[in-house]
Amino acid sequence: MQEDFRLIVDLVSVLAVAACGGLLAALLRQPVLLGYLIGGMIVGPAGLGLIKEVIQVETLAQFGVAFLLFALGVEFSFAELKKVKAIALGGGGLQIALTILVTVTVCGLTGAWGTLPAKGMFLGCILSLSSTAVVLKSLMERNETETPHGQVMLGILVVQDLALGLMLAVLPALNQPPETIGIAVLTALAYIALFAAGAIAAGIWLIPPLLRLLARTESKELFLLGVVALCLGIALLTEYLGLSIEMGAFVAGLMISEVEYADQTLTYVEPLRDIFASLFFAAIGMLIDPVFLWNNLELILGLVAIVFVGKFLIITPLVKLFRYPLKTAIIAGLGLAQIGEFSFVLASEGQSLGLVSRRIYLLILGTTAVTLVLTPFVLRLVPFLFTFAESMPWLKPYLAEDQPRDMSEDLPSTNHVVVCGYGRVGKNLVKLLQQHDLPVVVIDQSESRIQQLRDAGVSYVYGNCVSLHVLETAGVNHAKGMAIALPDPMSTRLCLKRALELYPELDLVVRATHNRDIEVLYQLGAREVVQPEFEASLEMVTYLLTGLGFSQAVVQREMQQIRNDHYLELRPERSATQVAYDLRQATQDLNQRWYPLPSGSPLIGMSLEEADMRYLTGATLMAIRRANGDEIDYPSNQTRLEDGDRLLVVGADEEVAALAEFAKGQAAIPGENSACQWLTVNTDSPMLAKTLADLGISKQYGVQVQAIRRDGKFIRYPDGSMDLRVGDQVLLCGNLTGLSQLEHLFGLPSSVPLSLPVVKATEVEALKEFLPADNVTECN
Repeated sequence: MQEDFRLIVDLVSVLAVAACGGLLAALLRQPVLLGYLIGGMIVGPAGLGLIKEVIQVETLAQFGVAFLLFALGVEFSFAELKKVKAIALGGGGLQIALTILVTVTVCGLTGAWGTLPAKGMFLGCILSLSSTAVVLKSLMERNETETPHGQVMLGILVVQDLALGLMLAVLPALNQPPETIGIAVLTALAYIALFAAGAIAAGIWLIPPLLRLLARTESKELFLLGVVALCLGIALLTEYLGLSIEMGAFVAGLMISEVEYADQTLTYVEPLRDIFASLFFAAIGMLIDPVFLWNNLELILGLVAIVFVGKFLIITPLVKLFRYPLKTAIIAGLGLAQIGEFSFVLASEGQSLGLVSRRIYLLILGTTAVTLVLTPFVLRLVPFLFTFAESMPWLKPYLAEDQPRDMSEDLPSTNHVVVCGYGRVGKNLVKLLQQHDLPVVVIDQSESRIQQLRDAGVSYVYGNCVSLHVLETAGVNHAKGMAIALPDPMSTRLCLKRALELYPELDLVVRATHNRDIEVLYQLGAREVVQPEFEASLEMVTYLLTGLGFSQAVVQREMQQIRNDHYLELRPERSATQVAYDLRQATQDLNQRWYPLPSGSPLIGMSLEEADMRYLTGATLMAIRRANGDEIDYPSNQTRLEDGDRLLVVGADEEVAALAEFAKGQAAIPGENSACQWLTVNTDSPMLAKTLADLGISKQYGVQVQAIRRDGKFIRYPDGSMDLRVGDQVLLCGNLTGLSQLEHLFGLPSSVPLSLPVVKATEVEALKEFLPADNVTECN
């Protein structure tokens, strides 16, 4: 009785310390399993020694392994695997095989850990697995699960999870003598094949009727009891066949994964899984000696570096081999460079089979734990790493994702709508636009979605929508409008920026993922920003109110007021500190810098509307820091620039350089009697094929050439030797009379004119002979 009570005390202690450790890890934004490990280490024999019945606790912890593998099998989705089947099956399989091969080779050549290939294969299996929990959590936090690198990583992780069951089944065979290991492995594979055949048959004809029978009772207790009995029963069967309990639990989950009750099963089992999994990881922590880890810290850190570099060098070329852009391959390589949490299961099983000594086992645990801690930080550093790399001219061409990989043969050339992203939002947009007989071009870089577009007969461009060449191929500079429906905030901002470089007056509607993104997107130039989740809530309320008898007109009016309040008053609801923080976070993936406004700059005293910096230089102003230290985030058009201001600007290097010249007065600035306008060179224009020096625009018309947009590229302040070509869009700034004369000489007004300045009422009549009346605005 005393021993039973001691076991209860030990279980309560382990669960309590695991909860405390998990809470601490969650607060520090680390994987909770690290908290479980640390908690177990504290109360274990090498720590405070509070746990007396260690063997019994470890025995109960084996239920955690079984439920972990069972839930993993239930969560496995063959439908998700089909989305990226090429990189998942091909790349994932090759990654596992190469990791094992490299590990066996290195162990054999160096003599490390003995010379037996079986031990090298076992270590290779451990190193080949990455952490599904950590990677998925990091991707979800950054809203990158639907991005190309997110899909690649998740596809490879799915195959690794599937391979885990095979590894656990073959593991006992690796403990055989060298001369019989081949036969043992073949025997294990034969057992696996027979068991798989039986599992498939049971999954088709036995499991679905059994689950339906349990569900028909409408008893949660009976359903849970039946599912647990099924899981543990199949696990015991595989143990009897000489395979492993873990493989049996995983296969039991796979048998249920494609049944209609899979979600219900997972919902019921998850609490059991979480409790026993925390017990399992805490039990592993009890085996860790903190003194050993400290004494071998340098060795563990060295192993961490080898693991990260080695897996990165294996995964990155493999992803590139499957024709993914280099940037996607690098992110996938960095994201999957850690050792996964299921390696703890393999390592524990390997130690029980005698494949590893206690010292090697502890080194594996320490190395795995450190890689899990580092992974979220590495993924957060990715934007900074690419920003730094792209600043180096010799690296930038390799990281560019310029060229489209494929496109429709019949892309519309004008008056179409470009949709970036063909996810749930993008699909609805395309469907509604087609119902109104509007030509649509979709940009996406997911192979599965491009195939859906091919099957649906929708025009597409297969490529990265942040690339100027891809946007130009989609005809953004001749489009009637554009919708950016990307789930990734970083790609959304970059796509918006690049699209406006091609066509500053493009009618752009953008999807915002979070409240904090709304104002940033407006500042970057979006005409309209929409938050799908918020709009869905309005539609639900509208349906409910109209169904309850309220006037539809009144309901629509109220919903519009709520919509206006939401989008226009979000910023005042947040503190200035939070606004500033969001601003820095949102622009960290863009090229940003603080620029001091030169003393004596002609911009001093002008409002942002009058200066019109975004259109004249391409750079976007995000914040102003006054000489007295005050900071203005998201300055309005009426904000005036003052002497001593520092400007936070976002833009490419050449755009920031153009802003510097602009601020120094080395470029024309629109004034009270001047304006800026884009004009397009027509085929009949007398300006065609002549150099700017020959034309003498500045001398003859009092107008300066600020920029030329050609083939999707900006040429800032072109020199006199540059000739004009058909389709060139020329930005001219100067007096209104000269602009009017040049408009006729160019032959065709550009589709992207800049708004003309506000002029005094006394000058309106004088201007009307040069400009249409609707281009002149009186001010009182």
